[in-house]
Amino acid sequence: MAERGMDGAAGSPWLTIIGLGEDGLDGLGLASRQALERAELVFGGPRHLTLVGAGDRGRPWPVPFSVAPVMAARGRAVAVLASGDPFWHGAGASLTATLDAAEWVAHPVASTFSLAAARLGWPLADCLCRAVHAAPFEILLRDLTAGARLICLVRDGAAVGELAAWLTGQGFGPSRLTVMEALGGPRERLRGTTAAGFDLAEIAAPVAVAVAAEGGAGLPHCPGLPDALFEHDGQITKRAMRALTLSALAPRPGERLWDIGAGAGSVGIEWLLAARGTTVSAVESQAERAERIGRNAARFGVADRLAVTVATAPAGLDDLPPPQAVFVGGGAGPELLDRLWALIPAGTRLVANAVTLESEALLADWSARAGGQLLRIGLAEAAPLGRKRGWQPARPVVQWSTTK
Repeated sequence: MAERGMDGAAGSPWLTIIGLGEDGLDGLGLASRQALERAELVFGGPRHLTLVGAGDRGRPWPVPFSVAPVMAARGRAVAVLASGDPFWHGAGASLTATLDAAEWVAHPVASTFSLAAARLGWPLADCLCRAVHAAPFEILLRDLTAGARLICLVRDGAAVGELAAWLTGQGFGPSRLTVMEALGGPRERLRGTTAAGFDLAEIAAPVAVAVAAEGGAGLPHCPGLPDALFEHDGQITKRAMRALTLSALAPRPGERLWDIGAGAGSVGIEWLLAARGTTVSAVESQAERAERIGRNAARFGVADRLAVTVATAPAGLDDLPPPQAVFVGGGAGPELLDRLWALIPAGTRLVANAVTLESEALLADWSARAGGQLLRIGLAEAAPLGRKRGWQPARPVVQWSTTK
């Protein structure tokens, strides 16, 4: 049976998602105004409900946030208020994920990002637009480099000072900040400072911060980050070998990696930094190392996309979500590879590194059986040799990479 829509006609949308600016009703078009007039229920944050005068029809979002109350009203005339563009760090995608296209309609207005770029004269296409109001500042690490322009949504006025302090701690103290309060409304205010010289007070929400980055170098955008950036106990895939391993794993957006024998988690973390939407299921036998992996992931702002199972593989693998790639960094044995090959879906990329003669022989055998590339890698670093220098070779690594 067709749903009953907001205008009373069968089959028309029952849900209207309305983008709202700080100018409230004055900034809404006719379609949004009409939807609000017809709505039996109006969902939104307390500030949004006040801006449109929702009155008794208003329903504030539950804490923690959930779209369940809206779904419970399915079929009634419902309006949802969201800041600016509901599909840019707003509730739009969460609301429509389980709805048919005929059930909803959206009317966005200019996003905070658009308004900020317009105030500063920055080309929005060249800006990095980030939401750190519910995420750690570390997610900005990959963006920070001299000359970068970032527009950041932050939690509240106190978070602006915290962001300035964090930027300073990352070596970007000279960065120019523009603090923008209540953009698009009668309370709008813009103030400038530097991250290191931050001294602004009484910052009102909602607030965004534009960052013209200066001072630091930032992280390189290629695999093989310096080992010193990771906390480890010596059990880490070293920088050069990690770069070769990431190249063989070939991360792509939205893919999942199984990082088996994860050690410090460096391969999995660089996998997460390489492409958007990637995830990692790490398996590590030692609880202390598993905790260290979590700290390393937090350091790079990717902890929410990495889960660690404390187990000695192949134990712990059966319950993991299916991967698109698997890395075996240590402890490759016949039982593990047999179980892995049976578990992973067709098309999964598998990369295994070995340093012992026994593991080399095992990978050579698997290469003959399952194909792929077998690579022997010898690396050496210059090191003191008396009063001069000589080459200090590392143990050679045999790498097997294949696709099931």
